[in-house]
Amino acid sequence: MNDIEAPVLLHTAGRVAHITLNRPRAINALNHAMVRRIDAALTAWERDPAVETVVVSGAGERGLCAGGDIRAVHDDARDDDGTASAAFWRDEYHLNARIARYPKPYVALMDGIVMGGGVGVSAHGSVRIVTERSRIAMPETGIGFVPDVGGTHLLARAPGELGTHLALTGAQIGAGDAVSCGLADHCVPSASLRQLADDLAELPVRQALDRHVQPLPAGELTGHRAWIDTCYAADTVEEIVRRLFAHGDPAAKEAAQTLLTRSPTSLKVTLAALRRARRLGSLERVLDQEYRVSCAALTTPDLVEGVRAQVIDKDRNPRWSPATLAEVTPADVERFFTPLGERELGLARPETTAEGLR
Repeated sequence: MNDIEAPVLLHTAGRVAHITLNRPRAINALNHAMVRRIDAALTAWERDPAVETVVVSGAGERGLCAGGDIRAVHDDARDDDGTASAAFWRDEYHLNARIARYPKPYVALMDGIVMGGGVGVSAHGSVRIVTERSRIAMPETGIGFVPDVGGTHLLARAPGELGTHLALTGAQIGAGDAVSCGLADHCVPSASLRQLADDLAELPVRQALDRHVQPLPAGELTGHRAWIDTCYAADTVEEIVRRLFAHGDPAAKEAAQTLLTRSPTSLKVTLAALRRARRLGSLERVLDQEYRVSCAALTTPDLVEGVRAQVIDKDRNPRWSPATLAEVTPADVERFFTPLGERELGLARPETTAEGLR
C-alpha cells in the first residue's frame, strides 16, 4: 500500500503533527488498524519535543469521520463470537481516554459529518473546531446500539436534558448547538481550515485561533429547552415518550415519533447509561461502563438487525426484538451493566472508584 492510500496519513509541518483520517469513500469510518496507527503516532509525538500541537482532520469533502466500521461489527456479531469487535472497542476506548488526557494541544477539525467514533476522536480533545458544515450526532439507538466512545460521558454533562435528547433520538446538531452542549469550543469557517492549519505550524494555538474564530451561529436547541428539559427529566423512556406526545410543541411530538422508530432495548439501556454516567464522574469510569454495555450488545439481536436495516440492506425497516418498550424488562437492561470480570476494560484505577474512596 502506498502511503497516500494508508487509512491514516501522518505528517509534521513546523511545530504541528497532523493526523488525517483517509477513508473518504467511507466518510473516514474508523477500523481497528486506524485506531492502532493513531495511538502509535500519539505515543511518538508525546515524546518528541519538536511536536507542540497535534491536529486531526478527515480526508475528502464529506466530513471528519462518520463513526466506527459498523459493517465489520455486524459481520463479527452475526458470524463470529464478537471477539474482534471487543478488541477493537478496547483499543478505541483507550484511545478516547488518551486523547482527553493528552499533554499537548490536540486540535480537532470537526468539519462536515462527525458521528459516533468520529466524536470519540475529536470531542475529547483540548481544542475542538466546528464549522458551518458540521453535523454532529451520536445515532447509535437507530442501529440497535448505545452511544459509546465516551459519548455518554459527554452527553451526560450537557446542559439540562439536552444530552438525553441527543442520545435517545440520535439527532444531528450544528456548530452552535455543539458548542452549547459542550462538544466543541470554537467556530471557524470551513474555507479557513487550511489556513488555520498553516498558522498552527508557526504560531501558538491561541494566536492561530484568534486569526480565524468567528462568532457562533445560533443554535436550534436553545429555543427548545423548555420541552426538552421537562420531558426528558422523566425516569423511564415510556414516560419521556408520553410527555413528548402530550406537550403540544410540534418538535416534541416529532421527537416522540422518532423515539418510537429506535430500538426499544437501546433506548432503555441508553437512558440508564446516561443517568449512571452522571454519577460515575470521570471519563475513564464511564468508558469502563460503556465497554460492558457494548460487549453485551454483541449478544443481542438488535445490533445485527439495526445495521442490516440501516446500512446493509437499507430498507430502513428494522424488526426490533423486543419490539416495544413495554416488553423490555428491568432485568433486560441490567444485563448490559454486568461486570466482565477479567475482561473488564479497566481504565479507571481502583483507587478512583467510589469503593476505593470509602
